[in-house]
Amino acid sequence: MFNPEAPPEFSISRWLNTEGAPTLKELAGKVVVLGAFQLHCPGSSRHLLPQLARLNQQFASDEVAVIGLNTVFEEADKQKTSDVEEFIAANQIGYPVAVDKVNGGPLPETMEAYGMQGTPTLLLFDRQGRLRRHYLGQVDDIRIAAEIMAMAIEARDAPRDAAIAVERRLASVLVDPEEHHHHDHDHAGGCCGGHGHSHDHGGGCCGGHGHDHDHDHGHGHGHGHHHHGHSHEHQHAAAGGGCGSPDCGCKS
Repeated sequence: MFNPEAPPEFSISRWLNTEGAPTLKELAGKVVVLGAFQLHCPGSSRHLLPQLARLNQQFASDEVAVIGLNTVFEEADKQKTSDVEEFIAANQIGYPVAVDKVNGGPLPETMEAYGMQGTPTLLLFDRQGRLRRHYLGQVDDIRIAAEIMAMAIEARDAPRDAAIAVERRLASVLVDPEEHHHHDHDHAGGCCGGHGHSHDHGGGCCGGHGHDHDHDHGHGHGHGHHHHGHSHEHQHAAAGGGCGSPDCGCKS
């Protein structure tokens, strides 16, 4: 069973835009932001990748590590490593980008190990390498920045109780987008990750895989979109299927 307290290392075939090969172990002490994307995915190109660039510019690199993950499960012929390299250069991406390792199955290894259901996906790890957030679809800059800042304030060796206290404060301060928008978050282009609602505003997500997530976390507040926080048991069952958006590229 997946354990967000000790998540697996990334399984990468190649690193781009960096001289090293970052690992969660090596990045311990920093807050880590990992965004999984596909080149043809509108939600990735319109929302996630520009957001990663903004985060990379606004947070100090010795405190927050921003990483892109090209995880190809659709249209692989349009997402060769050379295509990703060209994309990085054309868009002046300044953060490291990893290419998820293909294992012969329908999903790349890191995507499968983390139970990702599509792209764009955003993962947040705290200073101790624990997975604290797992989002599918667009997430507001203010929410992500607030969550990163809260984790950055935590000491590198903070006890688990300190993280629980931070999660409670976040839950009391940040408005739950589900409550704010009630039940409809979809504006022109749906999210097909099987959550029953979308956080995508103006562009589609790609994916929708019929696998289940049952993570007994023991850490955090949740908003129905795959939070790994500190204090409740979270169950998520994803329904397969595409979103039907003409520009999405999703599989129905």
